[in-house]
Amino acid sequence: MKRGNPWLSVLFWTFVSFLTLFPIYWLFVISVKPAVELFSTPEVILRSAYWQNYIDVLNDSTLRGYMLNSLIISSCNALLVTTLGFLACYALSRFDFGGKESIFFWTITNRMAPPAVFLLPLFLLLTQVYRIGNFTLLDTRTGMILVYCTFNLPFAIWTLRPTLDGIPKELDEAAFVDGASSWKVITEIVFPLCRPGLAVTLILTWVFAWNEYLLAATLTNFNARTLTTGLSEYITTTGTSWGIMAAISVFTLIPALIIFSLVQRHIVAGLTFGAVKG
Repeated sequence: MKRGNPWLSVLFWTFVSFLTLFPIYWLFVISVKPAVELFSTPEVILRSAYWQNYIDVLNDSTLRGYMLNSLIISSCNALLVTTLGFLACYALSRFDFGGKESIFFWTITNRMAPPAVFLLPLFLLLTQVYRIGNFTLLDTRTGMILVYCTFNLPFAIWTLRPTLDGIPKELDEAAFVDGASSWKVITEIVFPLCRPGLAVTLILTWVFAWNEYLLAATLTNFNARTLTTGLSEYITTTGTSWGIMAAISVFTLIPALIIFSLVQRHIVAGLTFGAVKG
């Protein structure tokens, strides 16, 4: 079979990569420019850097608190969702019971509606239903972790189900014959084989929680406010601090890039695991 020109493929993907990465580069350019230069003739090539925007962000204790909230909420939510999704998918994959496929389909219905639909019900749950005396889950890290489970847990179940289905049940049966308990089978046989899929689920749910804005802006005031919602504080009636907002946006990219680099080798394997069954 005749192959096409490899240089055309290289040029094409180079162009696509440029289109993908240019907005990030332009965001960085805006973040290292003073306010006066932002409204002058734009220069694509960065000639000098104005680091005061980053210094202002790092010196702002409020923003540091927002970043800590984002890290705690997104990390705890990703760990909780991945653990619960893994256990739920194990039950759906290994046990036969009536309505199993209907339950599996029902879990994803929460992802079909826009998040704005759930704002009022979630607000009432956090302020009225889950209330102990004067304590409520509104504007708390725990409350936001549980709120994000509403949307991330169905996604985790749908992502991990093919991974669990791709692991032969004969491995479980052989372990049971050897006297292993159900918990030992899950932790020592199934879990190690699911690591690629778990890594993908963990990073995607973490990114979803890290980047979420609408729910965090509505259900938090100050104590559990996240970094993404902190951006809106720089849009005021007197003007918009574009440089500071760009610097904050760059900071929001760094943790995601670090996590992606750590689990990169698992991502491709996790996305394709269980796709082909013999």
